[in-house]
Amino acid sequence: MTDQFVIHVVDDDAAVRDSLAFALAAADCVVKTYESALALLERGGDLEPGAVVTDVRMPGMSGLELVAKLKELGMHLPVIVLTGHADVSMAVEAMKAGVVDFLEKPFNDDALLDAVETARQRAAGDACKQAQREEVEARVATLTAREREVFEAIANGESNKSAAQKLGISPRTIEIYRANVMEKMQARTLSDLVRMALLRAP
Repeated sequence: MTDQFVIHVVDDDAAVRDSLAFALAAADCVVKTYESALALLERGGDLEPGAVVTDVRMPGMSGLELVAKLKELGMHLPVIVLTGHADVSMAVEAMKAGVVDFLEKPFNDDALLDAVETARQRAAGDACKQAQREEVEARVATLTAREREVFEAIANGESNKSAAQKLGISPRTIEIYRANVMEKMQARTLSDLVRMALLRAP
């Protein structure tokens, strides 16, 4: 089932993998286990939507390197990092790398399940944002080249006058284009338009 939220557990220690899988399965989570970061990455585009629970220190590729690789490959799965060697700098590095949570071993099942729920909410938010982004892109595709220039000028906070000077047309013409852009983008207010522009920003 592609709509299942799968927890991908990555740890080179089989006992830890089994323990995590048991705790998650007991809470009705769908779990898949991997003995290394590379084993997970080999699944590539076949990886089910969900979250990754990974140890930090593993042979071959560390948990933080896995986080970076997933991001590089455009695989936007929320990641929970586990470590038995926690230190503040590693926690900060993990959070900066975009992990959802950072758990120091030993931790209890409740802490793990709380982290998984946070990851689930993050994934749902990301999916919603992606759907909104696609809707905005579909509307942008209906704009003419000139309307797109006006849209970008407005989104950058330029006034009608400065946009007119930049594009070499009159402020009155900018107003006409602006009305067309608002209509095609289905924006009721200027803030709606700016919000759409921000949603498109990488």
